[in-house]
Amino acid sequence: MIVKAKWTGGMAYSSAGDSSGYEVTMDASSAVGGNDSGPRPMEMVLHGVAGCMGIDLNVIMRHSMDKVESIDIEIDGERAETEPKRFTNVDIIVKIKGDVTEKVAQRAVDLSAKKYCSAINSLNATVTTRLELNGELK
Repeated sequence: MIVKAKWTGGMAYSSAGDSSGYEVTMDASSAVGGNDSGPRPMEMVLHGVAGCMGIDLNVIMRHSMDKVESIDIEIDGERAETEPKRFTNVDIIVKIKGDVTEKVAQRAVDLSAKKYCSAINSLNATVTTRLELNGELK
């Protein structure tokens, strides 16, 4: 999976993923020099967790989805005070309404969080960086 981001001026970046082709604009807040033209990058991390977990829940509970009225996922990400200001705690509340047993719903949440959700399980990933400067890979 490849995502390419391009600076669009100010502090804004437009990025698109090769697997979906969708484009997202991210920006910083006006308090730090941005124009508020899009979500913050760290907010996008939590969007990814919510979407990943939501899709997992639909797949895991596929035999019960006709009984589900709604699924809402609320995430509160707490960040470190000092750089790199990573997430130190992520609290996820999954709100399911419908005629689904607690056992089925809890199993789906647990399987997503502990086994299937790539976004959750990437929050403490190994990251490598490389620099290409003026067309030359350093």
